[in-house]
Amino acid sequence: MPQRAQERGDAFPRAPTKEEWERMSTEERAQVVESLPGEVTWDEMAMPEGDLHSQAKLETLDVLRGFFSPQGRRVYLGTELPVYYPDERRFAPDLLAVRDVETHPRQKWVVSHEGKGLEWVMEVHVGGDRKKDAEYNVERYARLRVAEYFIYDRARERLEAYRLPTPEASRYERIAPEKGRYRSEVLGLEFELAGGKLRLWAGNALLLKSHELLEEESRRAEEESRKREEAERRAEEESRKREEAERRLVKLQAELEQLRGPGTRPPS
Repeated sequence: MPQRAQERGDAFPRAPTKEEWERMSTEERAQVVESLPGEVTWDEMAMPEGDLHSQAKLETLDVLRGFFSPQGRRVYLGTELPVYYPDERRFAPDLLAVRDVETHPRQKWVVSHEGKGLEWVMEVHVGGDRKKDAEYNVERYARLRVAEYFIYDRARERLEAYRLPTPEASRYERIAPEKGRYRSEVLGLEFELAGGKLRLWAGNALLLKSHELLEEESRRAEEESRKREEAERRAEEESRKREEAERRLVKLQAELEQLRGPGTRPPS
């Protein structure tokens, strides 16, 4: 985010303070939520960072949704969603997650209205000012009590992760990797950089992207089809062998009758 946006934060819309919110009626709160913009300005946004940036966000979002949706778990996942904390300058993280809330689409996240702040955030860094993600956001997200903060630095191919030691804490502690994986207690998943890609694990199971799942399903379908064809081929071959054996038996019985001659009875 450009430095001038940080310096002119008061120029941008803010959510009311906690005290102001508590004094409002239900109708007034609804009006406030409706009035807060569902987008941020160019002054507040980082410069576009190309495919490396967008792909990392969307692929991670895709994997997370693919993991949580089949379970029916109420985990809201968003990308670049304007977030309004009480009397704070708004921001729009690359990725965010909040548990135990409705998962319907949103244009904004107003903490006072939702009743919860963000629990997990990931920023993807490709170019520009790294201090925004690696220094400024580390302090801000901790102060706002975002439980976990991950930084995927694609330029350096590095992964950094932070966690609040307690819910009341306002300073992060680094998450130490275990065998190259950084565990998110919020999501119950592990993150790893492998082969230049960000991979997610649920225990010993590697979570696949949608296109990887489709490719895997296609391979399984082809393998099943190959197995069926092979089984049918073996069944046809066994049937052919049985028919051949039956023909030979009939031929041998006929030859045996000829050798015995007319009127010859088989021995008792």
